[in-house]
Parts: sequence; structure tokens; C-alpha cells
Amino acid sequence: MALILSGKEAAKAIKADIKAQVDQRIAAGGKKPHLAAILVGDNPASAAYVRGKVRDCEQVGFDSTLVKMAEDVTEAEVLSEIDKLNKNSEVNGFIVQLPLPDHIDDDRVLMAIDPSKDV
Repeated sequence: MALILSGKEAAKAIKADIKAQVDQRIAAGGKKPHLAAILVGDNPASAAYVRGKVRDCEQVGFDSTLVKMAEDVTEAEVLSEIDKLNKNSEVNGFIVQLPLPDHIDDDRVLMAIDPSKDV
């Protein structure tokens, strides 16, 4: 007899476990984890992915911040936003959603993320 694993059920169980850990952390006086995401442009698949991460954060008790930037943002502006998140002690980790517009160097942007905050 084959065992069928439900990805949705597994995810639900994992999220419930994370939520319980977050609740315990907060009850013990710890701070609520905070995840941020930078979304550049309006790529529908990227926007859907980031919306899912925001929803996941809500479900497990994390704070979340979504930084939306226009498609024509400069690389310097993206790097500045990364620098702010690197220095923000309230943010535990963050992602820069790929793909980035062609005029922005993905490698330069990704290398600017503090490794201790890279999700």
C-alpha cells in the first residue's frame, strides 16, 4: 500500500509548529521575528510569490514588511534600501525578489545583503 504525502497538510503542520515557537518566544519576553522583502517592478509571478511570503508571515506570527519599488528604480536606490534593511535591528531577515529589471546588476544587489540577514 502506497503512502500519499499531502504537501498542504505538511506545510500546515510545519506552520503550526513555527507559530507555537513564535508564541512561546513572545510569551518569554522575546521579540517577534520580522521578515522583509524588496519587490522591484510588477512581474506577476514575483508579486504572487511575495504575497505568499507575507501571508505565511501572518500565519506564523512574524511581522513583515514589503518594500515595493518601481520598475525604473535605479540600482543605487535598490542598494540604498538594502543598506537600510541591513542596518535595521527590527528586521531579522529579508529577500530581494528576483528577477530584477535588466538595468540592475543582480549579483551586485545580492552581494550587498548582509549574510546574517539573507533569507
